Amino acid sequence: MVEAYCVKCRAKTEMKNPEKITMKNGKPATKGTCPKCGTKMFRIGG
Repeated sequence: MVEAYCVKCRAKTEMKNPEKITMKNGKPATKGTCPKCGTKMFRIGG
């Protein structure tokens, strides 16, 4: 369960289909989608 801020909904929600990735600078991040509106979400740091 990863929480991130959805820019479209303007609220913190649980990420749907969270996927751990590594950014270009080598730091960890998580990306997924908002369960309410389907907008892409991004959270820096594991």
